[in-house]
Amino acid sequence: MAWTFTILKSAFQDYLESTETTFVNNLTVIITQAENRILNSVQLPDFRKNVTGTTTDGTAYLSMPSDFLAPYSLAVDNSGYEFLLFKDVNFIREAYPASTTEGIPKYYAVFDENTFILAPTPSTNFTFELHYFYRPSSLTSAGDSGTTWLSTNAPNALLYGSLAEAMMYLKNYETSPIYEQRFQEAL
Repeated sequence: MAWTFTILKSAFQDYLESTETTFVNNLTVIITQAENRILNSVQLPDFRKNVTGTTTDGTAYLSMPSDFLAPYSLAVDNSGYEFLLFKDVNFIREAYPASTTEGIPKYYAVFDENTFILAPTPSTNFTFELHYFYRPSSLTSAGDSGTTWLSTNAPNALLYGSLAEAMMYLKNYETSPIYEQRFQEAL
């Protein structure tokens, strides 16, 4: 069975026997939290993407795709692909304190929620290839009758993850472990 947003919201109210306005108004947030838990717990090949682009000579920063969740690899094409090592920003700042140090990048890190930092700073416009784990569209943005990969292929994980999140919202700590266990089984 594939969940639509409308059917899942209705199932929530049936399972939890709650139509309280504040709870119903927060179902979108609760479902999104469950989707995020699933995506952070299981990295499925279905959520893997590849993109190519170009670095800018003298710029140590590279924009991330808008749906980026986590990296698999980043490679620079320097007459053949050279894979960069994923590091922490602190490592890059320590190893390359001057952003004017240029060359073929060997390292990359997540600088902020939209940007990678490369080190050393690219000395020319290199082509790169990024393989990454992406955040798919949420069921909450698919429209009332729309479906998503998770709602079609992992309906139990989505249902029980959402119910576990709802129990936390409702502060129902007695029933919460039951839904959490079912969620873990569905994962």
